[in-house]
Amino acid sequence: MTVEIYHNPRCSKSRQTLQLLEEHGFEPNITEYLKTPPDRAGLERILSMLDMEPRDLMRKKEAEYKEFGLDNPKLTREQLVQAMVDHPKLIERPIVISNGRATIGRPPEKVLDMLR
Repeated sequence: MTVEIYHNPRCSKSRQTLQLLEEHGFEPNITEYLKTPPDRAGLERILSMLDMEPRDLMRKKEAEYKEFGLDNPKLTREQLVQAMVDHPKLIERPIVISNGRATIGRPPEKVLDMLR
């Protein structure tokens, strides 16, 4: 089974999720998304697998969220996705993908439910 994690090594939840995967015998493909952010198509694919709207995947407490007025209800889906492509720090983490499904590792144990 192929498992991929969109990971930020500076985030404790992301580190805990990666550790949990490894403890359960998974060797995930690790994408440090701040260094290698998903492109628009990749982000749309992730949103589809998560069954989420762009704003639901955004970290609303990041300075960029307020700075760019991303709480504005008039912004389109395309504008919100582009904001995450341009500023990957806004993307909630960690995201684990396997077998066409995805989940956010908050709490980290949530990913194990998806992988069963």
